[in-house]
Amino acid sequence: MWRATVKGLIAHKLRLALTALSVVLGVSFVTGTYVLTDTLGAFFDGAFAEATAGTDVLVQSAAGTDDDTPDALEPVDESVLTTVQGVDGVRVAEGMVGGFAQMVGRDGKPIGGQGPPTLGFSWGPTTELYPLTIHAGTKPDAPGEVAIDAATARKQHFGVGDRIKILFTGPAEEFTVSAIVGFGKSDNLGGATIAAFTLADAQRVVGQRGKYDQIGIVADDGASVDALVQRLEGALPDDIEARRGEEVAADEADQIKGQINFLGTALRFFAGIALFVGAFIIANTFSIIVAQRTKELALLRALGASGRQVLGSVLGEALAIGVAASIAGIGLGLLVGAGLRALFQTIAGGGNLPGASILLLPRTVVVGLVVGTGTTLVSAIAPARRASRLSPVAAMREDWSTAGEAGLSVLRLVGVAVALAAGGALLGRGLFGSDVALRFAIIGAGALLVFVGVALGSALVTRPLTGVIGAPMARIGGVAGRLARQNAARNPKRTAATAAALMVGLGMVSAITVMGSSIKTSLNKVIDEAFSADLTVTPKGNQEGVFSPEVAERVRKVEGVDQVVSLRFGTFQAEGRRRFLISPSERGLASVLDLDVQQGSVDALADGGVLLHEDIAGKRGLGVGDTLRMDLPTGPIDVNVDGIFRDRRVLDTSYLLSRRDYERGFTEQNDGVLLVDVAEGREVAAAGRQITKGLEDDFPNVQVRDQEAFKEEASANVNQILALVSALLLLAVIIALLGIANTLALSIFERTRELGLLRAVGMSRRQTRRMVRAESVIVAVLGAVLGIVVGVGFGILIVRALYDEGIRQLTVPAGQLVVLIVAAAVAGILAAIFPARRAARLDILQAIASD
Repeated sequence: MWRATVKGLIAHKLRLALTALSVVLGVSFVTGTYVLTDTLGAFFDGAFAEATAGTDVLVQSAAGTDDDTPDALEPVDESVLTTVQGVDGVRVAEGMVGGFAQMVGRDGKPIGGQGPPTLGFSWGPTTELYPLTIHAGTKPDAPGEVAIDAATARKQHFGVGDRIKILFTGPAEEFTVSAIVGFGKSDNLGGATIAAFTLADAQRVVGQRGKYDQIGIVADDGASVDALVQRLEGALPDDIEARRGEEVAADEADQIKGQINFLGTALRFFAGIALFVGAFIIANTFSIIVAQRTKELALLRALGASGRQVLGSVLGEALAIGVAASIAGIGLGLLVGAGLRALFQTIAGGGNLPGASILLLPRTVVVGLVVGTGTTLVSAIAPARRASRLSPVAAMREDWSTAGEAGLSVLRLVGVAVALAAGGALLGRGLFGSDVALRFAIIGAGALLVFVGVALGSALVTRPLTGVIGAPMARIGGVAGRLARQNAARNPKRTAATAAALMVGLGMVSAITVMGSSIKTSLNKVIDEAFSADLTVTPKGNQEGVFSPEVAERVRKVEGVDQVVSLRFGTFQAEGRRRFLISPSERGLASVLDLDVQQGSVDALADGGVLLHEDIAGKRGLGVGDTLRMDLPTGPIDVNVDGIFRDRRVLDTSYLLSRRDYERGFTEQNDGVLLVDVAEGREVAAAGRQITKGLEDDFPNVQVRDQEAFKEEASANVNQILALVSALLLLAVIIALLGIANTLALSIFERTRELGLLRAVGMSRRQTRRMVRAESVIVAVLGAVLGIVVGVGFGILIVRALYDEGIRQLTVPAGQLVVLIVAAAVAGILAAIFPARRAARLDILQAIASD
């Protein structure tokens, strides 16, 4: 039996390649994402380890929670440096500061800031404490000097001695480039731009006069670092901690790798969808193969082969295909990983990643083999079981391959009901549950079961749907069109299984389309109903999302401006989690934003306090006049509850903290957004131009927009995300189309005699090609229709689940969905090119003689 299986594989190389292709593509995507995350993870591990190689100990504020990043830690006072320098075993100790510093190119546009961060930090005299390596020039030693990273210098054509404008949270300043530097062996840190200043300049431009972010320490030669850490801990205040440099480096690398791993998880989710689609194709392919091999298998049974041996033969073929496809997918995955790495470097601004050679870990190989082989074997189980139950006599009947294909068994109907019920329950649990950590996994499992249920049950509607879809082709295409419609309806299980693969891909695209359209409609409605500011001033390409309060002062002085409300952002600890808050300036918020205040007043914030969303107030049992303790960065404070509001669709926060209390609780005082009202009778556009002109020299990193531009940008952001998700789903759609081509190609083998007879009675090659193409279009459009129906249902559920988040306007974009159907029809034509040519080129006499 094994020899027969091997000979069968060798004799059907094309069938092997067509069956394996979907697995190859899916495995390559899974492997490529692991290669990308492992490669970048190794790079950042090495980069941060190199950055702190000469730093024995770092002193900084103690982290409040495990979520605290270095940027979220409070600065330490300069007096701590004196304490540290007096501890036995400290050879050198230097204070360090860092923050936002965005360079401006020769074209006057800010450099970077829409991906990797724009870093500015101090560069002191002790070389061991800093990871910078000089490529040209000398380190900044005098006020007004700066060192910039080599990637930025090369791309923007800056050299030593040039003048460069740099943006800070305060006004922009010009510096002289004293050095071109790299981060260790790299030209920059994974695409982050670097500007290094003297300590005094760095403290001034990032607003840290008299304070440090960290204190770097080099221990005496031969001193125990662990003992030094213990002595420092005994000398430092309770809110300051000393840690080994290598520990801090590992934590900082883990912070970045966490973001990379999140990206990898998202990519693997789409790879999983592609493999799920591939599973339909594999199962359908093996069903056809078993049907075509019935006489061969029946002969083996007649010669004494048992059902278990037949089962082993079919599964052995699946195993061989799965292993071969997985190995090929892993190899292709290396190329995918290399392409993703190149894309990352491009997005990162062209910085090189030395040491980030493509990394293929044993785990990646194992995962690729298990996923690819497992998917193939699981998909082949049902066809293999059918083959093992063949009766030798029944299988030798001429019509066995199509016998029993039209009906649906009771077992299948039960499976449909169970899959749909279980999938619906999981979707409800995921979409409307409160356990955020499990929601996405539950939603994914629910969607998978619903797709399986629809795929199993779609054979019930395949015949009537193919009749409707094929009706225009039957009228327009003549005999070829009528035969195509009959062929698609002849075997509803096979047609449904082929269409199901495309259904999954287009179902996901349809759900995303409905969700995106609903989000855009809801955003526009929110802006129209609750947002009345004439203009907004926001950061432009600013990673930090803040700017100097001086911007608001300048805007207030512009002729025609009636009201300016500044918003500041922050986070604090509540119930063991980090919460987001917004602090509006003292007065005027009610005039530009409708919060639907239920109790109290927005104006009461002028005297201190907090406004709470009704959900938080109800959960904590708080009302106007009660006191709320808030654990802010500078320490816990008690604030008075001034009001309860209902509408958080615009500000997306449950806490509105007074400016007075914000200044008590946060050390950095920078604005994130300005809401501007223009005086009655003044032209909004003219006021916007005046504001832009007044800010463009010192604050070119902010932008001024009116309400329409604000809406357009919000819609553009949604469209960008939708385009990215749709592009990632494209792999699943491509695999589905390959499945259509695969099914048609295999069916040509099955219908060889039939096609020969049609040619013998007068059907031309052109008509044959037209018939195969029409059948492909019918299957593709069937998949699109099923996918759109399921996808729109998913989209409606998602929008309903987002109701409390402000997404309250359901929009089903009929035009875009029709375009998807048309695109599926065109794709069906493309998928039929090879099968149609093969059918048209069959030799008539050989086809008639085929047995």
